[in-house]
Amino acid sequence: MKSQIRILVVDDSAFMRKTLTNMIESDPELKVISSARNGEEAIEKALSLKPDLITLDIDMPRLDGLQVLKIITEKSPAQVLMVSSLTEEGAQATLDALELGAIDFIPKNLDDIALNIFKIREELTSKIKSIVRQKLKSQYLKVSKVSSGATQIYGSIIPDSRLPSLRRVRTVAVGTSTGGPKALNEIIPSLPKDIPLSILIVQHMPAVFTNTFAKRLNSISQVEVKEAEEDDIVRPGLVLIAPGKSHMKVIKRKSREVSIELSKEPKNTLYIPSADITMFSIAEIYKETSAGIILTGMGNDGTEGIRKIKMHNGRTFAQSEETCVVFGMPRNAINEGVIDKVIHLQHIAAEIVKIA
Repeated sequence: MKSQIRILVVDDSAFMRKTLTNMIESDPELKVISSARNGEEAIEKALSLKPDLITLDIDMPRLDGLQVLKIITEKSPAQVLMVSSLTEEGAQATLDALELGAIDFIPKNLDDIALNIFKIREELTSKIKSIVRQKLKSQYLKVSKVSSGATQIYGSIIPDSRLPSLRRVRTVAVGTSTGGPKALNEIIPSLPKDIPLSILIVQHMPAVFTNTFAKRLNSISQVEVKEAEEDDIVRPGLVLIAPGKSHMKVIKRKSREVSIELSKEPKNTLYIPSADITMFSIAEIYKETSAGIILTGMGNDGTEGIRKIKMHNGRTFAQSEETCVVFGMPRNAINEGVIDKVIHLQHIAAEIVKIA
């Protein structure tokens, strides 16, 4: 049997502590080693018990979650998963937490817990296991590269000279999930204001979070970033983020302009918004001048969309394993043979500029 992943649950609500503990321990690979009712107790137990991962509530007495997070990230190697309310204030605080070092978040919605207990439990346990295992794997990969003297920063699957398209890319679709906000915070602010392509981002995130995330990303970037709206014109220098709970497609108008169409259909996708849906549409419109990038995240969303882009001779890229929070989405696309080039996170912005 694999060694159990050790978790500390921090929440001021006894009900939430019990609920999270029961959901986590439904998986035999996970063990809640303790819980804490407030920030002071959380810090004490984090430092003494040395858990692998901490679920951390934001709204707590004495010290709130952000104050606790600052101390834990400085003094403990534990990964921190925020437990966030589905409000605009909760979204702001969660994005603050991700900038301070939290690895990801789970939404705190009591109605959803009552109605969708099985789905939430599966997502929570899978996310914990993926995050902790990826951290260990990434540490191993970095140590292995240092010990072998490797200095390679790009892991090409297909050499540049053999990439299927030599034409400039007009539109890039990006698919990401767990760890995506931190990755995008590194990529998008590094792009120049006059970049001659548009970028469409599908980040798996609750609806109340996407607009807040877009505004925050816009405030630190040279390019314009906004949550996509119906009929937005797709143009160079514009980054559009799919709103939560809506698929984002591109369509060509009679004026020959390309614009955004938002839809709840299809409803049978695992994620809404879905990276596959967005990538299907840019492949059809932009063909060989399209590109797809798969960043960190759980699952396989984006693989079929990337396949469609590749079929139209567009460019396809994936984030490297050692720079991912969770390597699930990139790994699946790589294993399917639809990725041209694997790139470290810190070099993705430069690659986007290169193909523009």
